[in-house]
Amino acid sequence: MGKIVTFGELMLRLAPENYFRFVQSDKFCASFGGAEANVAVSLANYGADAVFVTKLPAHEIGQAAVNSLRRFGVDTSKIVRGGKRVGIYYCEKGASQRPSKVIYDRAYSSIALAQKADFDWEEIFAGAEWFHFTGITPALSDGVAEICLDACRKAKQKGIKISCDLNFRKKLWSKEKAGEVMGELCRCVDYCIANEEDAKDVFGIEAENTDIVGGRLNREGYVSVARKLTERFGFQGVAITLRESRSANDNDWSGMLYTGGKAYFSKKYSMHIVDRVGGGDSFGGGLIFALKRGYDAQRAIEFAAAASCLKHSVEGDYNMASLTEVEALAGGNASGRVQR
Repeated sequence: MGKIVTFGELMLRLAPENYFRFVQSDKFCASFGGAEANVAVSLANYGADAVFVTKLPAHEIGQAAVNSLRRFGVDTSKIVRGGKRVGIYYCEKGASQRPSKVIYDRAYSSIALAQKADFDWEEIFAGAEWFHFTGITPALSDGVAEICLDACRKAKQKGIKISCDLNFRKKLWSKEKAGEVMGELCRCVDYCIANEEDAKDVFGIEAENTDIVGGRLNREGYVSVARKLTERFGFQGVAITLRESRSANDNDWSGMLYTGGKAYFSKKYSMHIVDRVGGGDSFGGGLIFALKRGYDAQRAIEFAAAASCLKHSVEGDYNMASLTEVEALAGGNASGRVQR
């Protein structure tokens, strides 16, 4: 399996302990995370050759961020060092009917201020077979959007498969700007990943007879969404995560892969959530791994949904599930019984 390159921002995550709120906590737990870095960790945990690309300061906090990836076997040799700050995000875990909250402090981070000259994509893509980014990365700045486009064009030129998770973040840019920028980037993309809302927010393509807030999803509506996305951009595949929220703690979770004019749905999992941040990234990492391994469409979507289900039981951004654990859950072992 050739190298899988992911590109994005790695941030410092600061979170109150347990279910404390921001305003009542007098200490925060520090860890690291970011959409494409989370994907790289998942892939490395499955034994894939995962490379993460970003720009981080040369000081000790930047080094701590790099080290957080190295411990899982992610190749960090292409990370550019420079700039003055690591982006930060604060995460307050929700409970019952109180939703989780995220506050960003990522303006003027090293990657947000990066220049095209910082990245030699010809050298970065040597030996690579897959490139992954998300809609969060081009939202960081116009300069990073141009870097993303450069990377996609180079990957396309070299015959490297490209995947993108739309990952719309309203705190980073408007729907109009996202649609414009992602519309150009998606012309290079082979596999598109989205959640229930992304296609609507970015491209105005909405699933019919669906109430996301109420937790009621219409599967056929998402087949239509995937078909329309495929028709517009010529994707080889569109994967959509399907979350049915009963509360902040309890969700039903499944996924769909639309490819070759047919939709494949995974089994549905009823999850009691420990930490939902990074859930979509673990889905993307699972899907990429499965497709790279040559799994058929049904097996691929089962693997991706199972990987993401397990991530919801893990604290922090990174998915700590092993290949064996994911395969077992995808194969139907969902009892949660003690293993000894």
